[in-house]
Amino acid sequence: MVSHYKKSKFLAEEAVMRLVREESAPVVIVNPSAPFGPRDIKPTPTGRIVIDAARGRMPAYLDTGLNAVHVEDVAEGHILAYDKGEIGERYILGGDNLSLREMIQIVTDYVGRSGPWLKLPQAPLYPVAWAAELLARMTGREPVVTVDALRMAAKHMYYSSDKAREKLGYAPRPAREALTDSVDWFRANGYLD
Repeated sequence: MVSHYKKSKFLAEEAVMRLVREESAPVVIVNPSAPFGPRDIKPTPTGRIVIDAARGRMPAYLDTGLNAVHVEDVAEGHILAYDKGEIGERYILGGDNLSLREMIQIVTDYVGRSGPWLKLPQAPLYPVAWAAELLARMTGREPVVTVDALRMAAKHMYYSSDKAREKLGYAPRPAREALTDSVDWFRANGYLD
């Protein structure tokens, strides 16, 4: 658990599983991986990757990876879990395992920009993250990089959705489509201007 966010998700899931065991609560759990796609209004951290890559602001990358999935497939997976999921079971709703470099390259190829060329080591970035967090506290703006993000980037967050495929009929589209649909939506809504 490298962040309070991840720890809170874990503890919440544990509390729900206790309810299933002790009180027979009719619960099925789904665990979405890293969603990309349309209507990412805020945008989320995954959406920020797409925006920054599409705008040419990611010439460098870290050696990390995510399981990228189309947000609409995650929504469909929730419905499938409701209809077909077994009480007390959990299902990973993911897509394709991609390195950060591969994700950025898909986006930059799609928008006609050059892809990332510099692989950054993580350790020297910690002072940058501490400074960015301090500056964010003083200005109220979101930090460019955080210590938690660097800690998470130390691990390739790759997953398998085989159980959801087999038991629920879950069939996610390729992650490339999630990334390009995300670019299209951000472009159409002025995020890439």
